[in-house]
Amino acid sequence: MKFTIFQNSRQGPRPYNQDRLAYSYSKDALLLVLADGMGGHRNGEVAAQLAVKTLTDAFQRLAIPTLSSPAKFLIDHIQQVHDMIENVTQDQELIESPRTTIVAAIIQRGYLYCAHVGDSRLYHFRNGHLLFRTEDHSVVQSLYKKGMITKEEMATHPYKNKIYNCLGGETPPQIDLADRHELQEGDTVLLCTDGVWGVLSDQQIKEIMHHNITIVDATTELMESAEFASDEKGDNMSAIGLQWGDRSSSLTAVSTQLMPLGETTTIMNPVTQQNMEDTDPLELSDDDIENTINAIQNALNKTHQKPKI
Repeated sequence: MKFTIFQNSRQGPRPYNQDRLAYSYSKDALLLVLADGMGGHRNGEVAAQLAVKTLTDAFQRLAIPTLSSPAKFLIDHIQQVHDMIENVTQDQELIESPRTTIVAAIIQRGYLYCAHVGDSRLYHFRNGHLLFRTEDHSVVQSLYKKGMITKEEMATHPYKNKIYNCLGGETPPQIDLADRHELQEGDTVLLCTDGVWGVLSDQQIKEIMHHNITIVDATTELMESAEFASDEKGDNMSAIGLQWGDRSSSLTAVSTQLMPLGETTTIMNPVTQQNMEDTDPLELSDDDIENTINAIQNALNKTHQKPKI
């Protein structure tokens, strides 16, 4: 595989960043995952961190060097995140269940597989044209599909930020698995949160991703444009941009040709410094999140290994 990838997250006007994102790759498979935490002051951060860590850990364990079924991997492990959030809520006796959206993609044997829950999006561009975009699990999207509002009214509707489907909610998530798409040399894939697409139209996003030579420049300009367009009520902004193949001959391009079969590489986007004044005593620190995740995963592993009587 040959690809160029760049990820970035900006806190924006919010006092904290609840977004988490990462990518991981083996010799013949690539995972991209982005989660936008919801809910209380930091509880969404717990869910988003759990989502990203769960998928990257599973990918490192199973992609040796390919996944037996990319679609099943996405469905199974996104569902597992939801189940683990419930365990975190009970174990930590949280008043409110942490919640998050998620969008994740697998690229394997030249095909793109994508699944999402909520309103974090994936875009697939080719030669300046939008081939595919995930459909938000939002109230305004549902109203638009029913013909109750117009596309123009979606941007200003009072429920434009309301979603009906997430991980960690009271009802099991509806995991939306898209049809697989074949990638061609030079194709661009973008994952982003509503902090980006909420202030930039699809047309603006397409133009930014197309007129830049490298994916690094394109994703950087996208983040800067979103941050400039955000007001004091804006959201965290996160994106992962990928260009497939070696068309741009970028110095940052990744080639897995010489990568050992059993090896994986995972790059987590670093979290910027948080302004954590007036924190809730029930909130979890980053170390608490990691310890909770590890404890749950160890318990799950022991359960799976327990012999039948």
